[in-house]
Amino acid sequence: MASPQVVVLDYGSGNLRSAERALARAGADVVVTGDSSAAQDADGLVVPGVGAFATCMAGLRAVDGPRVIGRRLAGGRPVLGICVGMQVLFESGLEHGRETEGCGEWPGVVERLTAPVLPHMGWNTVEAAPGSALFAGVEQERFYFVHSYAARRFELAYDASSPIPAPAVTWAEHGEPFVAAVENGPLCATQFHPEKSGDAGARLLANWVAAL
Repeated sequence: MASPQVVVLDYGSGNLRSAERALARAGADVVVTGDSSAAQDADGLVVPGVGAFATCMAGLRAVDGPRVIGRRLAGGRPVLGICVGMQVLFESGLEHGRETEGCGEWPGVVERLTAPVLPHMGWNTVEAAPGSALFAGVEQERFYFVHSYAARRFELAYDASSPIPAPAVTWAEHGEPFVAAVENGPLCATQFHPEKSGDAGARLLANWVAAL
């Protein structure tokens, strides 16, 4: 059986090569590109992200990223956001008093964490959502985080008549609870870096690739 084709979206932000290598080890046929047609057509799309919310959104818009993400999800085609690539899926980000519009796939604002030490940098446990497919086999493991901002709430109202299961939200804590990962039908995202999270991150990516 052919390996699933995965595009790592190149929009000027993110650990592109480390994500590429990690996904290849997880069993994917990986291409790093900013081409919107390739991103639209792949079996899976990975949206990485490092740095400021506003900068990442500007880069995404330059490669038509929000439209590509929206069209993929409308067709039930998998998308995985990583770090700021997760944050930009929310309605907006608030940094240094400036609010920037996000992709709007989920309601809510990404804000600076209230914690004694920022950035939150290093390994942390998570409280995996019950029955999580993404965290299968690594529910008790630690993952690698580097961030000062996060979604502190997950506000998506669930429609019980929807064919898509209720979102599975995984939490972590640094000063306060924050959203560490979400599984919402074809849209998944992690605040941590699975590509930098050793064996646990490799297993999580393999779980995602296997579901494509």
